[in-house]
Formats: sequence, structure tokens, C-alpha cells
Amino acid sequence: MKSIFKKIPIVGPVIQKAYHLVRLNRPFPGSESYWKRRYRSGGNSGDGSYNQLAEFKAEVINGWVCLNGIGSVIEFGCGDGNQLALATYPKYMGLDVSPEAIALCKKKFHADRSKVFGLVTDYAGQQADLALSLDVIFHLVEDMVFESYMARLFDASRHLVIIYSSNTDNNPADQAPHVRHRKFSDWVDENRADWHMIKYIPNRFPFTGNTKTGSLSDFFVYSRTSTTDKAAAQTA
Repeated sequence: MKSIFKKIPIVGPVIQKAYHLVRLNRPFPGSESYWKRRYRSGGNSGDGSYNQLAEFKAEVINGWVCLNGIGSVIEFGCGDGNQLALATYPKYMGLDVSPEAIALCKKKFHADRSKVFGLVTDYAGQQADLALSLDVIFHLVEDMVFESYMARLFDASRHLVIIYSSNTDNNPADQAPHVRHRKFSDWVDENRADWHMIKYIPNRFPFTGNTKTGSLSDFFVYSRTSTTDKAAAQTA
């Protein structure tokens, strides 16, 4: 219905604005409930997991996996698996809060024995060479959810953490209720002193008003500081 109204001259923009206002004023059920309901109603992972944005993300991550000899990857927030279809990971574990998203991934990759999927609630502390967070952090509206997610993300990695997200505390009053931008790098600095950012990669397709063609997310690559690195820093 929404797509039909958008095609009607004059009426389309008015209806679209009214729809947006109603959506903003609707009580927000919480991050986890929002995504469960979204997938249950047939929704997908979002524009960032499709087309040129997905291709850009895959190019960057696949490159890091190859150049760094990454043997295993764990992702918190695997979504519907569309982004994963472009990946070249030797071994992969995907976790999500939505049973429907996990079911979609299991169906899509049923013949691929290098990939396993499960609910975040079933996560039992498994680790991988690389931990991934793609377009997730700015959807963690609640502070407690954000804190536990960040801790789990870094604790799950043996070597690298790659985050693809916005990194700002700027939150416009009219943004969607399931979005809350955070300067997550402050959390890392304050809570994971043994990790440091080794690479920042700006988005090839920065946001210009259309989520299908651009994104507010950039890449942030973190590496664990080794004992040797710490000793060198102390004597420098």
C-alpha cells in the first residue's frame, strides 16, 4: 500500500510524510522485538545488505580475510544471509536474535558445511579469528543491549574485529525509532584497552539521502594489542 501511494503525484509525498510521522510516534517495542517482528512479517536485513553497498562490504571484508590468513569468522547479526552470499570465508558462524532470520540462512546455505547458524541466546562463548558487526550497532537502541553486544563482539575474536557502522552520537529528532547512532569507538577505548583501531575505511558510497545507494556506515578494523606491542609502547 505504501509503495502504491508513493507513485501518486502530490498525494504520494503527503501520504508518505504522514506514514513517517505515525511510525515515529508508534511505541517502540525494543531492538530485539523490532527485528523479530520485521523478519516475521517478511522484511529483510535492509538496504545496506543489497546491491552496491553489499558488494562494497564484501570486497573490503573478503580482502582482509585473504590478506590476514583468517581461518574462521563469527558474525553477530547475520540477518537474512544476503550479504553472506558474497563472502569468501573459510569457516563461518552467524548469530542473530531472530529465529526467522536464522531459518532463512539455514535454508539458503543448507548445502554449505562451512557455515553454521544459531540464535544469540544459544551462543556459548565460541571464538573465531575475526568477529564481524555489519550495520548492527546503530540499531542497538537500549544501553544495556549495546553494552552486552560490544563485550560479546570483542570477546569472541582471537585476532581482528571489523565493525561497519556509523560512529557518532548525533541523533536527529526525526530519525526512525529503531535507529540510535553511537560513537562506539569511545566504548572500545574505555572498555577494551588491549584492542586498537588499525584501519579506518570510509564508505565508497556515502549517504546522500537514499539508503539504497548510500550509507552512514564506514569500516573500522580493530586488532588485539600483543604483549610485545605493549612492552614496546611502554619503552618508547
